[in-house]
Amino acid sequence: MLNGLVVGDVVAEKSYDLDRGSLVRYAGASGDFNPIHYRDDVAQSVGLPGVLAHGMLTMGLAVQPVMEWLGARGRVMDYGVRFTRPVLVDPTDGARVTVVAKVGALLDDAARIDLTVTYNDETVLGKAQVQVVFD
Repeated sequence: MLNGLVVGDVVAEKSYDLDRGSLVRYAGASGDFNPIHYRDDVAQSVGLPGVLAHGMLTMGLAVQPVMEWLGARGRVMDYGVRFTRPVLVDPTDGARVTVVAKVGALLDDAARIDLTVTYNDETVLGKAQVQVVFD
């Protein structure tokens, strides 16, 4: 047991609501102004079903609950994901991304936190894992 953690413990859960305004603000912050993130006509012209959330936005949201749970007790040493499905952001209803963070493994002075990240009950990030160390 490391810091009272047990493999399988849920350490954080959070949902994020995205709308088209969220995507425009993220585009401004990131510099990624690809129109597939804000124009349905452009997204559809390249074969997409509609406007997609930025992958890096989804990845950033996914790690946020771990950061909040960890606080000043430690730090993230590694973080990786595989993008498995897009997050479609409806012009009216937006999109809700849900994150569940569980202890996947305990190492010497670290823990691997496995993330389940879903949109419309489908996993959107595969092999989403965060390695944290405690100070």
